[in-house]
Formats: sequence, structure tokens, C-alpha cells
Amino acid sequence: MADAKQQQVVAPSAVWMTVKPFVNGGASGMLATCVIQPIDMVKVKIQLGEGSAATVTKKMLANEGIGSFYKGLSAGLLRQATYTTARLGSFRVLTNKAVEANEGKPLPLLQKAVIGLTAGAIGASVGSPADLALIRMQADSTLPAAQRRNYKNAFHALYRIVADEGVLALWKGAGPTVVRAMSLNMGMLASYDQSVELFRDKFGAGELSTMLGASAVSGFFASACSLPFDYVKTQIQKMQPDANGKYPYTGSLDCVMKTLKSGGPFKFYTGFPVYCVRIAPHVMLTWIFLNQIQKFEKDMGL
Repeated sequence: MADAKQQQVVAPSAVWMTVKPFVNGGASGMLATCVIQPIDMVKVKIQLGEGSAATVTKKMLANEGIGSFYKGLSAGLLRQATYTTARLGSFRVLTNKAVEANEGKPLPLLQKAVIGLTAGAIGASVGSPADLALIRMQADSTLPAAQRRNYKNAFHALYRIVADEGVLALWKGAGPTVVRAMSLNMGMLASYDQSVELFRDKFGAGELSTMLGASAVSGFFASACSLPFDYVKTQIQKMQPDANGKYPYTGSLDCVMKTLKSGGPFKFYTGFPVYCVRIAPHVMLTWIFLNQIQKFEKDMGL
């Protein structure tokens, strides 16, 4: 009886310790998205050719009001609940396993980068449907009235995509989505752990300074590594067939080649300032929220 009672007490704790990295990752990403969503809306419209950040902002306020900045929020939260839950959770699990195999010693940067690539691929594969819904909801207002999909929310978007285009359409553009996520997470996750070690162990920085410094470095590298892939992903996901049913791009490689031919390599960095302003704070807020959640759990003995 005593053993049975002990197992009943230990089992929930063991389950919680297993799922905790995933729950914490998803929660921190969702909190960060609530803050960053307006900037993300402006970024997408710039990439779709609607003008500068100032022009887009003025147009959105004049035509649709303040609520337009939060269009697609439900899809953004769903994306974080799937994508960020999977990527941050799997990164921490894989990192802990690798450190254990390395006898507790810090991992080299290359190994952290490989783990970041793997975590990004896992997260993107899980979160691709929500990402597609988010892009379509954000881009809808840029289409002619006759071509607008008028999704009510993320779940309505997913339902309509399945009903109109089939289940596999949920992973339309999944290739560039996965590649973009791998590049972003390689920059974000590997640089964060490496920067924590640098600020804490080399510079002797305190807890707050280490967290803020490492988060800023992580945000910069996430932006620099991922924007070209984000540009291609956005173009693929928002494309519409012409009158003859032909799409502007046959795939990601075709998009890359046509973009290079028409605008050169810097075309892939269209909207970089806004993208960096959006990605870097989101990354920073994700890490900050994650650290605060972990601190709260530690104080509560969870």
C-alpha cells in the first residue's frame, strides 16, 4: 500500500517534468505573440508590396481601424501553441540529453546549432497548418474583394482549407516553412545558450543582464538567418492562380530564381528593419517570459 501511494505521488511529478519544457515553451511564445502581433501584421503587408512601414500603418488605421493590427491573432496564438511548444520543448529535451551524454559539460556551438536545426524542423512540421492560416488571414485584405477568403478565425480557416483544398493543403508551403524554421531556430536557440554561457561565465554578468543580453543576441541572429526563407515562404503561401489557373511560382526554388532575376539577392531582405523589429523583440520576449515562468515554477516548487 505504501509503495502504491508513493507511485501515485511520484507519477504526476514525473509526467509534469516530461511535459514542462513543452508547456513552458508554448506559453512563453503565446504571451510574446500578444505583444508583437501588430508589428507582424505590418511586416507581412510590406513583404506583399504595400509600401513602407509608415505607409502601411497609416493605410491600416485609415481603412480598417486599430483592430486590423490584430487580424489573425487567433491563428498566431494557435501557431505558438503548436510550433513554439514543439520547438522549445524538443530543443530543451534534446539539449539535456546531449549534455548528459557529454558528462555534464557545456555543448560546443556546432552541436547546439544542429539541435536548433532539428528542433526547428520538428516545430515547423507540427505548426505548418496554423502558420498557413495566419499568413492567409493577414494577407486577405491585400487581395481583390472577389478573391478574399474572409476567414472568421484560425479554426474557420483550417476548416475551409480542408473543405476546399483537401487535408494535404494544410501543409502547402511546408517545405519553405520548415527550412525557414530551421534557419531561425539555429540562430535563435544555439546563440541564446552560447550567449548565456558567455555573459554569465566570461563576463560575470548578473541574472537579469545575462537574460537580456543573451535574448538580444538571440533575436538578432534569428532575424539575420531566417528572413530570406521567410520571404520565400510568404510568397508561396499567399500566391493565387491567374485566370488560366496558373500559379506565379511552381515551387520554392522557382520563387528563389525568379526573385533573384527580378530583384537581386537583396530582394530577399525586403522589410528587414521591420522584420528585425518584429522577430528580435518576439524572441527576446519569448525568452524573458520563459525565464519568468521557470522562476515562478521554481519558487512554487513545481
